[in-house]
Amino acid sequence: MDRFQAMQVFTRVVDANSFTRAAETLGLPRATVTTIIQNLEALLQVRLLNRTTRRISLTPDGAAYYEHCARILAEVEETEASFRDAARGPKGRLRIDVPPPIGRLILIPHLCDFSSRYPDVELVIGMGDRAVDLVREAVDCVIRVGELQDSSLVARRIGTFQSITCGAPDYLERYGTPHSIDDLQQHQAVHYFSTRTGRTIDWDFIVDGVFTPVKMAGKVSVNDAEAYLDCALQGFGLIQLPLLMALPHLESGALKEVLPHLTPSPMPISVAYLQNRHLSPKVRAFVDWVADLFGTCPLLGGQRESSPQCSFPTHPDTLTLRDMLEQQNRAECTL
Repeated sequence: MDRFQAMQVFTRVVDANSFTRAAETLGLPRATVTTIIQNLEALLQVRLLNRTTRRISLTPDGAAYYEHCARILAEVEETEASFRDAARGPKGRLRIDVPPPIGRLILIPHLCDFSSRYPDVELVIGMGDRAVDLVREAVDCVIRVGELQDSSLVARRIGTFQSITCGAPDYLERYGTPHSIDDLQQHQAVHYFSTRTGRTIDWDFIVDGVFTPVKMAGKVSVNDAEAYLDCALQGFGLIQLPLLMALPHLESGALKEVLPHLTPSPMPISVAYLQNRHLSPKVRAFVDWVADLFGTCPLLGGQRESSPQCSFPTHPDTLTLRDMLEQQNRAECTL
């Protein structure tokens, strides 16, 4: 039995979730695909797939074997590509997954730059707040906010979200403006809960250099960043929001900052990918590009000289916000 072919067939069956579709994409008879999987299971002396008339699923042994196969095949493909396409640069399909605010506000506006640099890379961008399984969903790399818990990933810190506390003018007229943490006991918050754990994310502040958690009352909970912002704009309560997302609404007056002397804990932003001895040229190209992009953005903790590549226009009448941007451009990393 050709073990390399067996690995290719097995991973294609898993990716396609179908023997028939796998056979079609490989140009093989379905019976041949079935025989190869049966022979592979006999060789390994384990069951790799659970089969019913309607669906197939991986066994625990099958999931472990799939991960190894995917890495081996990727390394072979990348090694061949590094010699075959050295003069042409990175190429192929690159699937990434990013939080919606980062996708809409940062990546999408600058994709023309990436495309002009790497015209042979086809980008497939998923945007969501849930944790994706890079192996099972064939995702090459992800951008995530917060500390990463998955030890199977290699993470590179590329920026920082600095958040502020704010609310709509209508809400502040009804409840008043808080001036201290104790005042927050009389206020409502829009809650954000994790899609992965279902837990509500508590508020926190850095007070005299000390991390200080705060539990807020609230009647609305959401698990989407845009819905979180929309609820605040509708006056449902106060929110803690990354400055990058809040800035246009602060400039328009739709939101007002409260407790400006108390800073919420900064949230790290990382790009992460699976551990591989040979990092794919297309993944390496994207990781380096996005790290450079974030590095030129003062609102993301970037320290390098600002460039037109990453610009965030400010309202001409909002002097304090313009001053804030200028200070962040001049300062060392303070986020």
